[in-house]
Amino acid sequence: MLTSLFRKSTPLNYTLVFITVTVFFSMYQFGRLSAANAEGNLFEKLGLLLVILFSVFTANFIVKKNALSRKSAYTVLLYAMFLVFFPSLFNNPNLILSNFFILLALRRLVSLHSLKASKEKIFDASLWIFVAALFHFWSILFIVLVFISIIFHAASDYRNWILPFMACAAILALFALYAFMFDPSVIEHFQAKTQTNLSIDYFTDQTQNIALSAYAVMALYFTMAMIYTLSNRPVQLQSSYKQIVFSFFIGVIIFLISPVKSNDLLVYTIAPLAFMGTAVIEYKPPTVKEDVILAVVIALGMFLFFLQL
Repeated sequence: MLTSLFRKSTPLNYTLVFITVTVFFSMYQFGRLSAANAEGNLFEKLGLLLVILFSVFTANFIVKKNALSRKSAYTVLLYAMFLVFFPSLFNNPNLILSNFFILLALRRLVSLHSLKASKEKIFDASLWIFVAALFHFWSILFIVLVFISIIFHAASDYRNWILPFMACAAILALFALYAFMFDPSVIEHFQAKTQTNLSIDYFTDQTQNIALSAYAVMALYFTMAMIYTLSNRPVQLQSSYKQIVFSFFIGVIIFLISPVKSNDLLVYTIAPLAFMGTAVIEYKPPTVKEDVILAVVIALGMFLFFLQL
């Protein structure tokens, strides 16, 4: 039933996901606006919702444009459901913006397999990653994915290895210019974000433990299934799938080392996990098993959302 509904990308599928994300976001935000600043907060939250929706459909664009999906709508569904595993993310604009820029970088890196405009794609991806780091510093670790992608697709040209450093210099120059002209305190504020914290004892709420445990189980299943079937994937797409797997583990590392721990930090793993989930579900013709997987993800998402509401 569920696999039949989302097996093809249709306006109905996208409308359902659009409405789902909007409804869950609105439910979480409802009652959080005070009368004194309702108007300002309303516009801020609307902007945040638009970035989230753009992120969902950017993830969908990545799999469609690079032939990582058989034109299904599983990616947008899984992305939306994984989002509501951690509803407090809806109140974290820095992470939402940072993740959106990482998705823009991932879009460029995954498309490197075409071997067209490689230098532009490497520079653009690096630039987006350094922009993302301005909102959450440790997202800078995704620059490792740039070098991994160069190894996969463009290692022979030495100039490709220099481009990430040029992008870094450009962002540093703009950041320094802004700090000098408008707000010198942003440098100190930014430095505070460069700290690390390997402790994972932040769980003071039992619902956080439940949400993290459920997400970890889903992540383990999709990741192991993806790695197990990787050698059977089309040869021309294997490097793209490897990039996705690497991006997931980079997201996990960011979660582990970030100084202020929360489940929201897992936002960097949501898109890669949705990509892998799509690939796993589409690996074989739809059966009851795939229906059960989708039903479990949807049920868990709704349960965990209302549990943490």
